[in-house]
Amino acid sequence: MKIVVLKQEDIKSVFSMKDAVEADKDAFLLYSLGKSNVPLRVNLNVPECEGQSLYMPGYAADAKALGVKIVSVYPKNIEKGLNSVPATMVLVNCETGEVCSLLDGTYLTRVRTGAASGAATDVLARKDSKVFALFGTGGQAESQLEAVLTVRPVKLVKVFDISAERAEDFAKRMTAEFGETFGVKIVAAKSSAEAIEDADIITCVTTTKNPVFDGKLVKKGCHINGVGSYTPEMNEIDEYTITHADKVYVDTRNGALNESGDLIIPIQKGTFSADKVTGELGEVIAGKIQGRVNDQEITVFKTTGSAVQDIVTAQRIYENALKKGIGSVIEF
Repeated sequence: MKIVVLKQEDIKSVFSMKDAVEADKDAFLLYSLGKSNVPLRVNLNVPECEGQSLYMPGYAADAKALGVKIVSVYPKNIEKGLNSVPATMVLVNCETGEVCSLLDGTYLTRVRTGAASGAATDVLARKDSKVFALFGTGGQAESQLEAVLTVRPVKLVKVFDISAERAEDFAKRMTAEFGETFGVKIVAAKSSAEAIEDADIITCVTTTKNPVFDGKLVKKGCHINGVGSYTPEMNEIDEYTITHADKVYVDTRNGALNESGDLIIPIQKGTFSADKVTGELGEVIAGKIQGRVNDQEITVFKTTGSAVQDIVTAQRIYENALKKGIGSVIEF
């Protein structure tokens, strides 16, 4: 048996953000058409080490994608100089049942999560979107930025973070990384209100329990991506935005309605309900439901992530790596 090992550098060399956006679109489509098998993730507590180990399996026959992502959360790893959220993707050959590849799961997660916002922005945002507001500068922020720049002709990005220093540093680094390539100006906003002023696209990727912007200030025609809230207590997008948006879409109903405080909190208050969710992004891609119909609509996309993104994206990366002879091989 041969197992191809793909590190971050290997993945970057064979797989672009554009590739990732298309992979996520296909993953969402397969999920919404009922053509994937994605069981609930298994969460094992490891109290002796104050850690958790999570297992996210999935299978999508049409994409020939089968595998499991192993993600651990060990906060004390920081004291050891290690990643506190290490992850590995184990890809399986669906025809033989043999493990065929091991991928850097941390980088895979960043890419496919950024690509989810990229896919939603490509499907739902106005074609002429020029101003982009990004909330949060953590590990996921760079891929979120790259994904939106990949699908829309953005000319100005305004970054906001609770730490002005982090926002300034991020804007400087991203200008060096993407400024010339995309012909975009990236600046740090001094306030939340300044960030969303005239914004055509807003992406939130934080771990806050308090909304990061005032929905009453969102301009008509804006598209909003909610990425960071993945527990019932986490809440980036305020109640006003959710209840007043023209359309609210999700990656998966099961995930978003059961895991994200962005939706759960207004539902619990009685100001929103599950049946007010317009639908899944995959349903829009499939042509089952409408997306944006005019330039005045405010659209919201809420994602909590799904293993279907991991397996489809990992399989595409693996296939590209094989074609280009990239990656080291373990034989046993």
